[in-house]
Amino acid sequence: MSSNNRVVFQTVVLVIVGAVCVASREAAMAATHVPAWQVVELEFTSEKDYPNAYTEVEFWVDFVHQDGMQLRRPGFWDGGRSFKVRFASPLDEGQWSWKSDSSLPDGGLRDQSGSFQTGPPNGKNPFRQHGFWRIPPGSRWMEYADGTSAVMVADTPWAIPWRATHEQVEVYARDRQAKGFNAALLMSVMPDRRMEGPRDRTQHAGFARGFEDLPSGHINKLNAEYFQYLDRTVEILTERGIAPVWQPVFHGFGWKGLSVAGPVIPPDEYARYCRYLVARYGAYPAIWLVLGDGSGAEIGIDPGGREIEAWDAYHQPTGLHYGPHAPSKAHQAKEWLDFQWIQTGHSGEHRQDRLAAHFCQMPVKAVANGEPTYENIGTKGQAAGWWQGHEAWRNLCAGGTMGIVYGAGSLWNWVHPGEPELNDGWARAPESSWRDALDFEGSTYAGMLGKILDGLPIDGAQPDNTCTYGRPSLFKPNQLLILYLENGGSLRVLREDIPDAWRIYDPKSGEIVRSGRMSDSGKNLGDTGSGPRVVIFSSTY
Repeated sequence: MSSNNRVVFQTVVLVIVGAVCVASREAAMAATHVPAWQVVELEFTSEKDYPNAYTEVEFWVDFVHQDGMQLRRPGFWDGGRSFKVRFASPLDEGQWSWKSDSSLPDGGLRDQSGSFQTGPPNGKNPFRQHGFWRIPPGSRWMEYADGTSAVMVADTPWAIPWRATHEQVEVYARDRQAKGFNAALLMSVMPDRRMEGPRDRTQHAGFARGFEDLPSGHINKLNAEYFQYLDRTVEILTERGIAPVWQPVFHGFGWKGLSVAGPVIPPDEYARYCRYLVARYGAYPAIWLVLGDGSGAEIGIDPGGREIEAWDAYHQPTGLHYGPHAPSKAHQAKEWLDFQWIQTGHSGEHRQDRLAAHFCQMPVKAVANGEPTYENIGTKGQAAGWWQGHEAWRNLCAGGTMGIVYGAGSLWNWVHPGEPELNDGWARAPESSWRDALDFEGSTYAGMLGKILDGLPIDGAQPDNTCTYGRPSLFKPNQLLILYLENGGSLRVLREDIPDAWRIYDPKSGEIVRSGRMSDSGKNLGDTGSGPRVVIFSSTY
């Protein structure tokens, strides 16, 4: 191994200082037990400088477990002669051996090797305990790697990567974790080609640059320092149990509506960048959002999806996020596609009919409403308060069993206090900064859905109209029935294959209003109370 290569296990750094230390290095690595589902970082130093290492060098490492499992992880250029590979063990015991290779004959990148031990997961973070998310083929739901059911509760702080400081992300992540969110939609780079402003993310109209040539419609001149800063942002989010939802280069409105680059990026450049994101962030929990607010016909979408499929060893969910007027059917039969997200726009309408129609598309893919009306967008009171809770539960019961998505004006675009409008007045919450928007009431109700559903066997549940008289519901025979009662009231269930134990929730507070068993109370639960109610029958109660 070359003299400047090193291995990072969480906070343990083993610096390789020469061939004479190989034996002691191997002994140290073999004695290090890396917890399952925690990032291991291998750092390599190339033998030479490259004019553009990002575009010229392909680099990867093959990991082989003692039980025969093999995983290949792509590497990424990190500035200068530095290249890195990140890996997370899906197994909780045994030894991993690894060997590097590259597209060029560079001794610093080729034929390096080593090994390390893996051990049981640590920490209470659900991604550490259960592994990353996945969508089983032919399914409409998510689960963790160990098979535990999962429901995504996502927020849309799109501009965090290029606008937010680490201190601000800490504030954001603490708030969203406490409310029950577990995912955050991110534009990985500021996508507007005609946007100009300071390179300082803390200034009005300021933003950090991920690619120096993005204004020209290309992404070849990668700024490694930008992604080094983004690394800590990802750590903050994932440490709080929030999975980044990565959108490479946006296709719709963008940040200020100033000619987004996504639709014009050449396919090979878009695919290369998708692979870079998988390399740099694919050993953390993630969702890959190949399309952002588009039609699906854009030239980079299929190449990008295929590249993610080829290089994501963990098969984390990959899908598309459509614009409000798109048919939402692109690439439906592609193997790389796991989910389709509609968008219902920002006019404050509940359009579960669109999600229900989407649910029926074939072949089967998971679905969600990836962009309901953002809270307080454009006008104070727009889609505010319980509007968001109602939207979340109705979307779930319409078939959005992958999960729900929430958004807020001034939060999505990370508006600084006192920042003047710039072609984006309609997209803000009036007189509100990102910090004000963090406290909008509706976020509490959206997050509460995840808390109420935590631990329930939602995998396989489908919209149903046979269990009650017209109540929106999800049903999984003998295991789960979820009913949403917009105004409460009386409830009687009809079928025999409904789980015995039930709970009535106030979905605003998460309080269990009443609970019981049909074996005691019969099928008529009586008055559930006034105001919105969620009634759940579960085999796990």
